[in-house]
Amino acid sequence: MTDSPHLPRSPHPPFSPDVVLFDLFGVIARHQSTEGKDRLVRTAEVPAAAFWDAYWACRQPYDQGELTGPAYWRQVADSLAVRFDEHRIARLIEADIAGWSAVDETMVALVEELAASGRRIALLSNIPEELATYYEEHHPWLKHFPVRAFSCRIGHAKPDLGAYEWCLNALRTAPDRVLFVDDRDENIRAAETAGIRGHLFTTPERLREALIP
Repeated sequence: MTDSPHLPRSPHPPFSPDVVLFDLFGVIARHQSTEGKDRLVRTAEVPAAAFWDAYWACRQPYDQGELTGPAYWRQVADSLAVRFDEHRIARLIEADIAGWSAVDETMVALVEELAASGRRIALLSNIPEELATYYEEHHPWLKHFPVRAFSCRIGHAKPDLGAYEWCLNALRTAPDRVLFVDDRDENIRAAETAGIRGHLFTTPERLREALIP
């Protein structure tokens, strides 16, 4: 879920997809803020560099639903050779959710506009259960996505090919009729391997140009 510079990339050739499949973080929701990252490190009370190494090294099983929040944070603690008690783990889960909770209101408006126009939309996100539950409880615009492929519930995380295959089965749509929108090139390339068309997200304006004539 890290940011990196990309060159604009558009569907090839331009077409009107039957389904727009959205990534969440870095497209509709924002990546962790500096403040959110600092709060996590302060809560853990360990050096930042070591914390982030452990945080990401343990993340995929958590995103894929193989670990609960407490189990994930105990694994992070083991990697750091420290111990987090239940109180600290609860605070870490809370801080982690807060750090990923901000959304881009311009993108939310675009999602709502697409839904109102009758465009089929779906969601594919690498996200742990606690955060998925938070979004469902606090972001009513999620109701516009009849298919929500949360990695913690489908058992696959991007760029695993299984994540895209799960979506195609759920959508019952030919791969070349789906447009996948993500801010990471590796995820776009994986989708294209599955036959799905890709749009590398850079700005809401560029995406709007690709979707709305």
